[in-house]
Amino acid sequence: MATSNLPVLYSFFRSSCSWRVRLALSFKKIAYETRPVNLLLNENKTEEYKAIQPFGAVPAFIDTNGKVFIESVAIMEYLDETRPEFPLLPKDSVDRATVRALVQAIAMDIQPVCSIRILRYTSRGETDWSNHFISLGFEAYEKMLEKTAGKYSFGDTITMADLVLAPQYYNGIRAGVDMTLYPIIYRIHSTLEQLEEFKATHPSMQPDCPLEPY
Repeated sequence: MATSNLPVLYSFFRSSCSWRVRLALSFKKIAYETRPVNLLLNENKTEEYKAIQPFGAVPAFIDTNGKVFIESVAIMEYLDETRPEFPLLPKDSVDRATVRALVQAIAMDIQPVCSIRILRYTSRGETDWSNHFISLGFEAYEKMLEKTAGKYSFGDTITMADLVLAPQYYNGIRAGVDMTLYPIIYRIHSTLEQLEEFKATHPSMQPDCPLEPY
């Protein structure tokens, strides 16, 4: 549990789900403590960690009130409701539903089939499998953005949709996906990667990132 007056984020440096929450915390200017969980060394499977996160996944978030939260999208929504500064969802109900659909398209349809626990059980190579499903997903996501995008994924304001897109773009690069095939996604990401919040939360900047990321 938390041992300081800061909230605690259990994270793995290249986990896209962890990165989403890091971005939310960064945009909302919330100081926090990082506790790395190395998925490749199965640190997420220890009894101690599973007492916090029963699925043995990252992230897990412990707020200063001692409450434990799991699932990245639920954590982001919790942060948005309890720290209203820099809102990540629009006020209008139709707009909120539209942004949530963009979020879930990545968080529920694209990313899960390329997670570490799935890749460990595939008969095809990790890159081949991820490339296939990320490409299919981004083809559909690009069509969604044709109806919603401005400077960012939903109009000209940062929303939760951008916080899930940036890490998934990173996954696409790692899988060898040609991101120029998706011009709207490519353009939005080119804008996002210039932001200080993006730079500070990038996997390469995390305390558990090895000198030569794997």
